Amino acid sequence: MTQRPELTADYDQLLAEDVPLLDLRAPIEFIEGAFPCASNLPLMMDDERAQVGTCYKQHGQAAAIALGHSLVTGALREQRLQAWLDWLAAHPTGVIYCFRGGLRSQTVQQWLAEAGRPVTRVQGGYKALRRRLLQEIDTGFEQPGFVLSGLTGSGKTDWLQRTPLALDLEGYAHHRGSSFGHWDEPQPTPIDFENRLAIARIKQRRAGFESWLVEDESAMIGRCPLPKRVYERMQQSPILLLEVPFEQRVRQIQHDYVEVMLRHFNGDLSRLGSYLQDSLKRLYKRLGDRDWRRLSQQMTDAVNQQLLGYGSDGHQEWISELLNRYYDPIYRRHQVDKEDRIVQRGNEDELAHWLACQPQSETA
Repeated sequence: MTQRPELTADYDQLLAEDVPLLDLRAPIEFIEGAFPCASNLPLMMDDERAQVGTCYKQHGQAAAIALGHSLVTGALREQRLQAWLDWLAAHPTGVIYCFRGGLRSQTVQQWLAEAGRPVTRVQGGYKALRRRLLQEIDTGFEQPGFVLSGLTGSGKTDWLQRTPLALDLEGYAHHRGSSFGHWDEPQPTPIDFENRLAIARIKQRRAGFESWLVEDESAMIGRCPLPKRVYERMQQSPILLLEVPFEQRVRQIQHDYVEVMLRHFNGDLSRLGSYLQDSLKRLYKRLGDRDWRRLSQQMTDAVNQQLLGYGSDGHQEWISELLNRYYDPIYRRHQVDKEDRIVQRGNEDELAHWLACQPQSETA
């Protein structure tokens, strides 16, 4: 068996290769920010950590260490040790870390070694990994990139899957970027969103792709703010404009927000109706009472038609009106200031062909 190194500082390898990470920080620390491949099995729980912190401030490091050992001892120590051993058995390549790679992870590393299971510790811990990702956010978008734009329902998110240059901002944020884009699962914290984006960019560049492509977004995706540096680069980057017929856009929205969501709700039309009405309610102030009531009734009628077995085409009425009266006018107003940045426009195949021919797309 190859001997494992005691320490590793190869942060890009850990993050880009999805190495399993065992986070030993307290739950409150983990909730505030973590990494996609991390599991939280703390050395100390929140209340224990708070007690040790208070002791450190009042009596110094030696007293705090002694208190920590007295809090996690006996049966509790064995229970947590077994949990770490079980995790390592399920994740043989896993590594461990605490906040700074200090006493907590060193203690657990020692206990595991005594139990016959040596493990690698991340040098600098969570703080060093997070610092590396912030560096990627700051410098990883300096290379030329592109922004994909297009009217609502153009299928931009689906088209992005056709190129390895794409970074799925909405996917990392768990939000489709519109009033209908909220998902059942909660959005990540801003730190987690940044971490996912930065890791994706590291993976992309390690694969040889220096250029990048993102969908045109506002400064907020749901409740996740785009990193300021990334957003600024997006506002300076050339635009690819995806153009599709109006009828295709209506069908795309029907697919995304009616048919896909109905499957997500396991065929429960009542839940679909509530989701659609809740989404429309978010636009109440902008639509005004009269237009909102009319569209709300159209939604209700469309769901009732589905209940009678007539399929989902009845939704095309409110979708068409919402595009014509709300989304398209807003898009066109915002697009006026971006016209000079459009370098290519066309349908799905035309844009894919143009992008594939660009010399900046890949660096061998």
